[in-house]
Amino acid sequence: MTKKAVALLVFPSIILANVITFEDALSLTMQNSKELKAKKLSIATSEQSLAEADAYNYGKLAFNGTVTNTNNAGHVFGMKLAQREASFKDFGFSEFSMTNPNILNVEPNDLNYPDARTNVESKLSYDIPLFTGFKLQNAKDMAKLQILATKAKYSHDNKQIGLQVLQAYNGAVAAKEFISMIENARTVTDRFVKTSQDMYENQLTRIIDVKQAKMAKHSISTKLKEAKTKFKLAISYLQFLTSDDTISDVASYTEFCVNASELETLQHDAIERRDDYRWMKYNTDTMKKKVDYENSSAYPTIGAHVEYSMNAQHVDYSAEKAAYLGAVGLSYTLFDGSVASIQKQKAIIEHTKTKLYFEHMKNGIDLEVKKNFLDFKTQESTLFEKEKTQEMSEDILAETEKVYRNNLKFRTNMMYLLMSLESMIKSQADVIMSNYELTMSSGRLMLSVGKSLKDAK
Repeated sequence: MTKKAVALLVFPSIILANVITFEDALSLTMQNSKELKAKKLSIATSEQSLAEADAYNYGKLAFNGTVTNTNNAGHVFGMKLAQREASFKDFGFSEFSMTNPNILNVEPNDLNYPDARTNVESKLSYDIPLFTGFKLQNAKDMAKLQILATKAKYSHDNKQIGLQVLQAYNGAVAAKEFISMIENARTVTDRFVKTSQDMYENQLTRIIDVKQAKMAKHSISTKLKEAKTKFKLAISYLQFLTSDDTISDVASYTEFCVNASELETLQHDAIERRDDYRWMKYNTDTMKKKVDYENSSAYPTIGAHVEYSMNAQHVDYSAEKAAYLGAVGLSYTLFDGSVASIQKQKAIIEHTKTKLYFEHMKNGIDLEVKKNFLDFKTQESTLFEKEKTQEMSEDILAETEKVYRNNLKFRTNMMYLLMSLESMIKSQADVIMSNYELTMSSGRLMLSVGKSLKDAK
């Protein structure tokens, strides 16, 4: 096979491999996350609530059209008046006679038994609140605060999703390192099998050493399959978060530079930056405004009503059929069984409860920052110790293997060699996990002080 043919076989797999960085994975997640898109719609909902509260100030303009047909005497007479067509005859004057001594007892037929009549009414009305006891203004203020609260909550959720991406991304990197570590261990066990086999053939060791080496090789091969499965699962989770099924590999660990400032400074910065803290503050302010909102019933309400109407036996918009009406009304509750007072007290209780949660949240943030700060410092120090342990375990394995090869000088067996290998694998795994935990700890600390992982690196 020519070099060109080999290249054609190899290059497609290289071209198709999609190695992604953490920054790209986070950007894709923020761009494609349906969860974030759904949460962002809450901002639009709160903005519509403000628009709704403001809309009441403009009143309500309505058109009503009604067609009525009846022979009810009261309605017929009223229709004729509304249509401006009533006559003395409709009162029964045709049956009035000055010569009739019982004239006042006559029941006029025209008045009591009129013919059925149709009335077509077209009415344009406008209602507007003039004063609502400050209820509308308080409702608008509450809606404005909820817009700010919803935006702060969305910003918090937007940052928090970065931790999921970091977990998936660095989890995939750790899985890759496990694969590399186990592949190296498999190379070592291959060497053990060959060495023990050669020594057995030269009668320098027993057959059990060969069997133990082969068993170790088989065990390592099983662990390699498990590690590759874990890598695939980590990549699948990353594909799920980013909505990108083409991702097949990751680069290196992503760790965040943590300023080694004092814990008190970090806690202060967290209160200044945390979006969820601002969200809770706006909710507390909203509940305070709700107390004023419920207190609106202590004031009278004033409203105006204006209407312009047409009444005729058929559709008729002539000026002579037109009528107008204007009214200003005042309503003031004198007694309601203390319902308004109870509602106000409930609002005061809710505000107090929310305020206590807000104060509790500050203490919780201080504790969260402290926990993440101490965890990060611990991870930093333990990583150094674990790296030292790894170096020693690798040296011990190398020395033990030399001893085994020179079995005439020092008497040992495969069991000691495999114990040294197991110790090395454990120390290497500890370093990989410690690296992973350090990166996660740095990410959690950044989020706990209110920073975004997108800008914190």
